[in-house]
Amino acid sequence: MQPVGIGIIGTGNISDAYLKAAAQFPVIRIVACADINMDAARAKAATYGIEAVTVDELLADPRIGIVLNLTTPQHHVPVGLKAIAAGKHVYSEKPLAVAFADGLRLVEAAAKAGLRVGCAPDTFLGGSHQTARKAVDAGAIGTPLAGTAFMMVPGHELWHPNPDFYYKAGGGPMFDMGPYYLTCLVNLLGPVRSVTGAAKASYDTRTIGSGPRAGESFAVEVPTHISALLQFHDGAAVTITTSFDVWKHAHGHIEIYGSAGSMLVPDPNRFDGAVQVSDRKGDWTEVPQTHLYGDGNYRILGLADMAEAILDNRPHRASHELSLHVLEIMEAILRSAESGSRIELTHPAGRPAPMRDDLPFGQL
Repeated sequence: MQPVGIGIIGTGNISDAYLKAAAQFPVIRIVACADINMDAARAKAATYGIEAVTVDELLADPRIGIVLNLTTPQHHVPVGLKAIAAGKHVYSEKPLAVAFADGLRLVEAAAKAGLRVGCAPDTFLGGSHQTARKAVDAGAIGTPLAGTAFMMVPGHELWHPNPDFYYKAGGGPMFDMGPYYLTCLVNLLGPVRSVTGAAKASYDTRTIGSGPRAGESFAVEVPTHISALLQFHDGAAVTITTSFDVWKHAHGHIEIYGSAGSMLVPDPNRFDGAVQVSDRKGDWTEVPQTHLYGDGNYRILGLADMAEAILDNRPHRASHELSLHVLEIMEAILRSAESGSRIELTHPAGRPAPMRDDLPFGQL
């Protein structure tokens, strides 16, 4: 099988995770990288033995079939549209876009060109979350009825040297971390039907705590504590809270409550972690892991699955339908918080196909 050539646009910190994991999946081969900062591109290329080129050179390269878009969120759609215009499939870091209308524009452009769009996160494809999916599907907790999801931290300005973009349009805890939690929930429970949200910004400014800008303050432009009730098409009701305003808490990442028991789901920002279920007596039991990719960082799994799906002419799992649905959920939560009303969603997505548990490592 001839591997699909990959070109990376954007060589920031997240690119290392992709570049380190790529060698484990023979269906892809990273050919080149590009960045607005060519020094950064050259340094990354030297580290991983690939070529450093300009964006235009990368888009013109006939060896490249998929552009891996690792730019910052506000550039996801403009870069994606350029890649589609150049005849390339696109796989983007999360979120798909900073606004639903822009994400829809990207998806429609790809469909018109006969090209594919994929999008992170792909952690839901990891061993732990696929084990949870298999347990839910097997009826381990009966019919899912309700659930909770919490992602609450004190704020990225404590550790990030340039955290401003987390607090501007397209940022905030929901757009930053919500995709992991919402994608995991859709994988487990199916699409969301409606949302009711509440949101606030607890502080007008934030102060950078590390790096050369330590002590510098900047304005907060988005809500930083966001809660919502998600009504799923299957009848489950899940509450979710994402926050940059919480110093410490004792909530689990995700819990699913069913008619015959409950489930503890590990951190959806990771591929590993223990899945636990309880019976009606309340005893917790760890579920043996049934799938591969649950013992490390495989943050290229969705891209590898997309490449293999292109070659096999099947749907890929980290799809544009899924990422567009998640984007609509996040935007609707914020709109609901502003209007005080429940919002019905218009672009549901089916549950992605489960990962098989009978294939060798690297084959998806």
